[in-house]
Amino acid sequence: MTKEIRYQDKPWLASYEKGVPEHLDFEEAYLTDFLERSTEQFPDNMALLFQGYKVTYRELKNMVDCFASVLADFGIKKGDSVAILLPNVIPCVVAYYAILKIGGIAVMNNPLYSDRELEHQFNNSESKLLITLDLLGNRMIDLRPKTSIKQIIYTSIGDYLPFPKNLLFPLVAKKKKLAADVKSAEELYKWKEVLAGASPNPPKVTLSFEDVAMYQYTGGTTGVSKGVMLTHSNLSKQVQQARAWFPTFNNGEETMLGALPFFHVFGLTVAMNFAIFMGWGHILVPKPQPEQLLEAIGKFKPTFAPLVPTMYIGMLAHPKIKDTDMTSIKGCFSGSAPLPVEVIRDFEQKTGSIIVEGFGLTESTPVTHINPFAGGKRKVGSIGLPLPDTEARIVDLDDGKTDMPVGEIGEIIMKGPQVMKGYWNMPEETAETLKDGWLYTGDIAKMDEEGYFYIVDRKKDMIISGGLNVYPRDIEEVFYEHPKVMEASAIGIPHPSRGEQVKVFVVLNEGEPATEEELFEYCKDKLATFKLPTMIEFREELPKTNVGKILKKDLKAEEMAKLEK
Repeated sequence: MTKEIRYQDKPWLASYEKGVPEHLDFEEAYLTDFLERSTEQFPDNMALLFQGYKVTYRELKNMVDCFASVLADFGIKKGDSVAILLPNVIPCVVAYYAILKIGGIAVMNNPLYSDRELEHQFNNSESKLLITLDLLGNRMIDLRPKTSIKQIIYTSIGDYLPFPKNLLFPLVAKKKKLAADVKSAEELYKWKEVLAGASPNPPKVTLSFEDVAMYQYTGGTTGVSKGVMLTHSNLSKQVQQARAWFPTFNNGEETMLGALPFFHVFGLTVAMNFAIFMGWGHILVPKPQPEQLLEAIGKFKPTFAPLVPTMYIGMLAHPKIKDTDMTSIKGCFSGSAPLPVEVIRDFEQKTGSIIVEGFGLTESTPVTHINPFAGGKRKVGSIGLPLPDTEARIVDLDDGKTDMPVGEIGEIIMKGPQVMKGYWNMPEETAETLKDGWLYTGDIAKMDEEGYFYIVDRKKDMIISGGLNVYPRDIEEVFYEHPKVMEASAIGIPHPSRGEQVKVFVVLNEGEPATEEELFEYCKDKLATFKLPTMIEFREELPKTNVGKILKKDLKAEEMAKLEK
């Protein structure tokens, strides 16, 4: 490491925008305390908006208190796990805060998961009660005997709709597969019925800041889904860090677009918890497809929009974008996967907003790095700077200890108050990931002279062709620049002499045909010869996680299965 620039000297501090401190005087307050504070300050402000149905902060707090009483009456005590299996609907927010209020452990689950995946998460987390949707009710009743879940509470999309949608919903819901009949079963309850009979005075519970507040399961992009233990401290300090990073936004004055799924830690923190901490209104989008996103933006005028690359790409490619006024959006935050440069330019031009890219992991609640928003230097393609009270280093890929010189690649490791307690019931995996307080990410990155970090690729995704390291992201960026390409994903597949060769999966824009030869030709003068793809396959869509991360492991598994035939 050169004497001039060392990671421990935090060169990134010089690039912080005005008003962002190096260290925060963290308040030891819980997420539920922040809800109470926002209710005191903005009781009649919109807290949640679902399809035009409005819940004020006063109403939200009352619903949380009532549902906390329901959970206590069902025997849920401090330290008990409660599973939530819901899209972004009003009961999802209420249930999460109610679980934390009585000292339970919230377990967020993806409604798109298979029974096998859910069975693993329910059992691993030892969940005792489940809150779900009528559309999943019968499946969950059948799955329950294989788990320790005792009660099931189910809600419906139609539970909270404005007039006249609430009258029309029962007539069309089943035909459109927006509702379902749930068969009768023991210990099965309707959300609105249990809430109606509940008192808004739940039992008082003494919490510790280091108590586990939730198990957040990893996306499983690289293997078995692990339960990340996030404490009340992790969750509270993370939203306080986010507040410090955006000093130009005021409490009670903005409207959040709640499109990122709350069952994923990115949506949970950056959309749901941050909005409640700030006392902002929150537009819930349960199905964040391009058309629904454009409709929500055009109709309800959000000002702050955390999204993932596939959402930006999908909206820009949708014909309705031409007729949608998106100028209400002031700020966007992008994470979970690299955002192509072309997409940033196009979206900012369309909205007049600023997109800041950031970075994080489930294991870090999740945000560790963000580009400065206003007044600081924003570097397109960079994940930005470490947040206040967050340290980061680039270490040797082999020994995991030696600091790499500025500009050279290695594994990015982090330390900060948002870093998890560990993996639930997985001491060996915890020891591999947390070493001397440092979180080992498995991501290959580099830092420049000004302290901006750049993700090069996932350690597991790196392709080694002819002894040379090839990073899929380098290839994908070239493909994203092609006007006919909507999505691209590069993987390494076996090659008899070079070890691995590059195969690229491509999704084209609608009505834009292209040939393999055309794309091969396009790459020739844009990539080093050893990085050039040898195979291109066109697809209608690519396999993705719930937050739009392309599942390279699934693509790779398909290719390996072909070779074994």
